[in-house]
Amino acid sequence: MTQQANNQTPVLQVNGLCVAVQNRKQQLTPIVSDINFSIEPGKVTALIGESGSGKTTISLACLGFARAGCVITSGEVRLADVDVLGLSNSQRRALRGNDIAYIAQSAAAAFNSALTLNRQVTETAVINGVMSQSRANEKAIALYRELDLPDPETIGDRYPHQVSGGQLQRLMAAMAMICDPQLLILDEPTTALDVTTQIEVLRSFKKLIGSKNTSAIYVSHDLAVVAQIADHVLVLKDGVAVETGPVSDIIIRPQHAYTAELIDAAHVMPEQLPEQRPALRNDDNTMALPLMAVKTVTAGYGRAHQYLALEDVSIEAFASRTIGVIGESGSGKTTLGRVISGLMRVKSGTILLDDTPLDDAIRLRDREQLRSIQFAFQMADVALNPKHRIRKILGRPLAFYFDLPTSEIDERVAELLDLVELPAEYADRFPRELSGGEKQRVNLARALAANPKLIICDEITSALDTVVAKAILALLRDLQKKIGVSYLFISHDISTILKMADTIAVMREGKVIEYGTTTEVMTPPHHPYTKLLLDSVPAMRTDWLDSISSAGS
Repeated sequence: MTQQANNQTPVLQVNGLCVAVQNRKQQLTPIVSDINFSIEPGKVTALIGESGSGKTTISLACLGFARAGCVITSGEVRLADVDVLGLSNSQRRALRGNDIAYIAQSAAAAFNSALTLNRQVTETAVINGVMSQSRANEKAIALYRELDLPDPETIGDRYPHQVSGGQLQRLMAAMAMICDPQLLILDEPTTALDVTTQIEVLRSFKKLIGSKNTSAIYVSHDLAVVAQIADHVLVLKDGVAVETGPVSDIIIRPQHAYTAELIDAAHVMPEQLPEQRPALRNDDNTMALPLMAVKTVTAGYGRAHQYLALEDVSIEAFASRTIGVIGESGSGKTTLGRVISGLMRVKSGTILLDDTPLDDAIRLRDREQLRSIQFAFQMADVALNPKHRIRKILGRPLAFYFDLPTSEIDERVAELLDLVELPAEYADRFPRELSGGEKQRVNLARALAANPKLIICDEITSALDTVVAKAILALLRDLQKKIGVSYLFISHDISTILKMADTIAVMREGKVIEYGTTTEVMTPPHHPYTKLLLDSVPAMRTDWLDSISSAGS
């Protein structure tokens, strides 16, 4: 049977693919060099590597597409017997959506909020004349059922904002599969999802690919996720394939140092819990008061807080320590951070800083209170003004909080960049000239510019590749040792929380359902939801998804 599979004609054959960036003088700089791989029917090949490794560039080239400023300089891409790169632009457009389908990372950005889901899922098939609207509707419902979506007969009548993130990602898969493509390209389709939702989506994708015998390219930076769905892996670094082979060989016997680095950085549960730091005490050996305390806070949206997002929440953060807040999307994690920072008002309850009540409106807090609590946002791309150089971005809080003269601001900006391990000359760059990890370091430097007591870190590593995320976590720990800053670390990934937190608050539906030191929360017996979070972190083995699927059935 194995021999038969190996003799199948590949659905996709990529030979000697090279892509370059072209400047205004028509000069070429290679960004992808000599890529070779093939995919047989019903098989999945994963392209894995950190940001900038060429994963998405290669995937787009398989569509016969290069982003603005890029040029496919040489090589061959064959889809069955079709030379994709030899087609005209109109022929390539006809290929996309019909024979090759693409599932992007952000389903929310891919859907039109003004149109019903069903209209968008069936649009390609109807416009291209592949099937009638009624037949497309029937097929869409069958796909919804196959993807384990709720209410498959009626979910298509909803609008994008009326379904969850995980459901929207699966609806995007239905949109991609409506024309029965030969090749499916999945570009980081679970990166932005919480771990419990990621399991549902991965399971649905694997089931769909298997039942349709569709070939697929799966783009990811996380080998633990790739191990659950891929048959073959191509490890990429700086646009070059450094290692390739069956997924089981790659994760068990990596041959290249970079592959080993990816394995080490994967989002998996640590083999042992970090050493628990002792509780803080005063000089007279009495227990230290918390730096920040949230006491029975209830808050929500709407003029009268009629849509509750937090209900009777109480947590504490101590000096030079980290409290981790974990939960799935919609659990109230970010709302809690917004309430503490004053970006959102409360319905009831109290927030204390150094045992002093804080006003719940940011405009009513004094400058010292504002300085003491800073917010590091998830998306550095959005948080940093693209029109300002890094010098100005970091200089503004220095001028606001400390009234420093320009000469001292420049000196302090250099110190802040050094603190987050960036060269001083980065002060003259714009955000667009930095990588994702570098932008997140600037994001942290801006929070540190205020010399805060507490930084609220809201999912600051969730959009980063695993290698860069590991470096950011190490930086946060080093900063805490150097300057004694405290963190409220928000994440949907419990494996990340375990690397950072001294205490953990597990949230669900706006409530804290489990709370204590990391050792206490991680020691059985767990709350059923905490156990679900722990059980949803992929293990670095190829049978993990199948084993939990069997256990759950």
